[in-house]
Amino acid sequence: MIFVAVVTCAPAQAEKRVALVIGNSAYKNVPRLANPVNDAGLVGEMFRKAGFDAVDVKVDLNAADMRRMLREFAGKVRDADMAVIYYAGHGIELDGNNYLIPTDATLETDGDVLDETVALDRALFAVEPAKRLRLVILDACRDNPFAKTMKRTVASRAIGRGLAKIEPTSPNTMIAFSAKAGSTASDGDTGNSPFATALVDHLPKPGLDLRKAFGFVRDDVLKTTGNRQEPYVYGSLGGDDVALVPAKPAATGPQANPQDATRRDYELALQLATRDAWEAFLAQYPEGFYANLAKGQLNKIAAEEVRAAATEKARLAEQEKTRLAAERAQKAELEKAAAAAKAAEDARVAAEKQKQVEQAKAEAAERQRKAAEAAAAKSAADKQVAEKAAADLAAKQQAERAAAEAAAKPKQDGSEADKKVAALATGPNSALSDADLAKSVQLELRRVGCLTSGAGGEWNSAAQRSLTLFNKYAGTKFDAKLASTDALDALKAKPSRVCPLVCDHGFRADGDQCVKITCRAGYRVSDDNECEKVPDKKPVATRDDARKRDGERKLDEATPSKPQVSGQMICNQAGCRPVRSGCRLVGQKSGLNTAGYYGGQMEVCN
Repeated sequence: MIFVAVVTCAPAQAEKRVALVIGNSAYKNVPRLANPVNDAGLVGEMFRKAGFDAVDVKVDLNAADMRRMLREFAGKVRDADMAVIYYAGHGIELDGNNYLIPTDATLETDGDVLDETVALDRALFAVEPAKRLRLVILDACRDNPFAKTMKRTVASRAIGRGLAKIEPTSPNTMIAFSAKAGSTASDGDTGNSPFATALVDHLPKPGLDLRKAFGFVRDDVLKTTGNRQEPYVYGSLGGDDVALVPAKPAATGPQANPQDATRRDYELALQLATRDAWEAFLAQYPEGFYANLAKGQLNKIAAEEVRAAATEKARLAEQEKTRLAAERAQKAELEKAAAAAKAAEDARVAAEKQKQVEQAKAEAAERQRKAAEAAAAKSAADKQVAEKAAADLAAKQQAERAAAEAAAKPKQDGSEADKKVAALATGPNSALSDADLAKSVQLELRRVGCLTSGAGGEWNSAAQRSLTLFNKYAGTKFDAKLASTDALDALKAKPSRVCPLVCDHGFRADGDQCVKITCRAGYRVSDDNECEKVPDKKPVATRDDARKRDGERKLDEATPSKPQVSGQMICNQAGCRPVRSGCRLVGQKSGLNTAGYYGGQMEVCN
């Protein structure tokens, strides 16, 4: 039982390491930087090969994207032991504070720095939750073109050269500058900066303390730049060694392939794909399988160079032919130029064919290398499985011998004998019952994120679906209809989540759980799980409004109209007055009317 507990808990005790890598090259308002994007790719690949749990590589970010990436990275750091941020690009120092410059910055005045850049303190805030190490690496001490054109609103305001010195306030925090405070760093002319190249050489060495690793980085950069650039580290760590990559444990099983270092260097040279890289590789490894592959890559590069030279020669010959024709040269000269142009074109076609041949050879050799590595990996895996089976068989035989010896001994005290037999029956090598095995597999499936229901010990349809998901994402082929010890061993070998975390609409993944997305006032969650502004609503007539208007119209029509004043006047001996409401004038013959007055009209009322 103790053995099972140790094996089960060992992966959970591994440190969680996360990294964010940003490279800004394509600046919109100043000349483009050549190397930050290349440096970001190189450093990001270093973190991946070092086994980091999460590595985010982002290039050419504007201000909004930089702030968003730092905010999201801060969420990943909450449960991490080590958090690293690497930034390559332009930076600026203003009044003793350091700022990272996004690609869309204009910086017409010194006041724009606060609005258009990202403060270095924002990066320190993002790595703050890490438990054991907080590391920020800045390859941003280049000669800043913004400082030359920026207008100062306050004459006494200081805009420094390079970045300003900083002293972290949090423990176990380190800030590495590519150049000492107040000085500038070289962008490099080999595709990567000297600082990034030295980082990749020394930081991922297993078990190497960071303080010593950065010391080696400093020595390499000083040597490469002729003592013109000196990297510097601010902050401090405790007395214990802190390595970016933990030391490898003492080998107790199959030994590592001695050609792993050769293969790693070969793959690095393959990424660079330059003549200098392959020549450096052959200088280090002049013989062997990988050396032959490198020679094939050199042949391919040579063929490309010959093709390019032949193409250029053909172009020049064609230009010469055109020039002679334009100058009405003699027929012999034209024929000579035409022959030279044809010969150059034939040479170009031959070089193109030779390049294709060499490229095909290099691709075939590369396929052969991958097949050989796959065969070697399969052989090592088969050997490990055989050794494990032999160890299990030896343990089983030892248990059987112990049980036989116990049975052959004179009968001892009953309770003591029962205890020994029970101890043998419940040892780590004894078989689990079906219910216990199913429950153990379910618990492991929950740990790797493939099972969301409880582990009740019953191998139901939910457990079968979860094992099918594990097969899909882990590349295994276990029978999902039953729980097996092989599946349990494979699950225990996975140190972290295997099945992806899927969240419902309105929720986002945060570590191993889904959290609700909260938008500020006036915004809502869109179909893409992003906060979008709520559109203004326009008044729309509804059926209820139409019904109300129809009712009011019918009521008005049914109500009798009120009597209106006719506007007529009637006169008699007392004078004239308006005709009363509801009355009208009618004509009448001369004489005494009904009202006792003479006249041609009379007032008639309803």
